[in-house]
Amino acid sequence: MIQALLVSSDKNRLSNLEAVLSENRVATARAASGFEALSNMAEQYYDLVTADEQLPDMSGLELAEKALLKHPMSNFAVVSALSREDFHEASEGMGILMQLSPEIGRDEAGMLLDHLKSILRLMGTSA
Repeated sequence: MIQALLVSSDKNRLSNLEAVLSENRVATARAASGFEALSNMAEQYYDLVTADEQLPDMSGLELAEKALLKHPMSNFAVVSALSREDFHEASEGMGILMQLSPEIGRDEAGMLLDHLKSILRLMGTSA
C-alpha cells in the first residue's frame, strides 16, 4: 500500500489531495509542522510527502531539502505560488517530484498520484 504524509498547519489546505489519495486506497498521515513531519519520517517511510508552501517552523522547500537529505527515496511535492521558472530555480537539485498550486484541485491531485504510481512502477515497488 502506498503511504503518504501531508504536511500543513491548515487541515483544509490539502483536503482535495487527501480525498483523491483516500479514494485510491493510499494510506495518509498528517503533520502540522516541518519538525513533526521530520519526526514522522524518522519513524515511518512515506512514498509521498506533500508539504504546504509555508509551515509554522519552515517553508515547504526547506522541509523538502532537510527531508530529502535523510530520506532520498521519498517522493516530495510542494505547494508553491512561485512561477514554474522560479520554483525550478528555488528547488533545483532537490529532486522534487512536483510543484502543486496553492488551490490543489482534484485533477491536479490525480495527476500527482498518477505520476507517483509511474515512478513506483519504474522502481519496482507496488503501486
